[in-house]
Amino acid sequence: MSTSTPSTRTLADPIPSYRAIENLIARYAELVDDGDFAGLGSLLADAVFIGSGGPVRGSDAIEKMFRDSLLVYADGTPRTQHVTTNVAIEVDEQAGVAVARSYVTVFQALPELPLQPVAAGRYRDRFERCDGQWRFAERRVRINLVGDVSRHLRQADAPR
Repeated sequence: MSTSTPSTRTLADPIPSYRAIENLIARYAELVDDGDFAGLGSLLADAVFIGSGGPVRGSDAIEKMFRDSLLVYADGTPRTQHVTTNVAIEVDEQAGVAVARSYVTVFQALPELPLQPVAAGRYRDRFERCDGQWRFAERRVRINLVGDVSRHLRQADAPR
């Protein structure tokens, strides 16, 4: 008796747009947590990054902003985990643009700092498709809740 299996996506099949965009959002978190600021510059090379400072644009400027802002430890990382949740993506396939909203919670742990959330906020992102590939066009970061960031951010205020 033969059985048939439903077809599954092969590696040659294109990734659905919403999944490709989710992957970009996840890649950002991985790069920050890995301390790969050059990778962040590349990921956001065609985007404007809007955070607590003024807008930053271009690979080199974005890489520099992260290097100048985040403390990095002996393992080469900021010892953080960015957890992105509540991801909502709206894609306009015809126009080749998309927007996304999500929450972010940043956890940090060090030998002298037990695991704890140090910041929480929201991302508002715009994406564009160029040559068949999705990329960031804009990332807006709004941090609403701030904990002890004295071991995360350079020149951070004392713990609140």
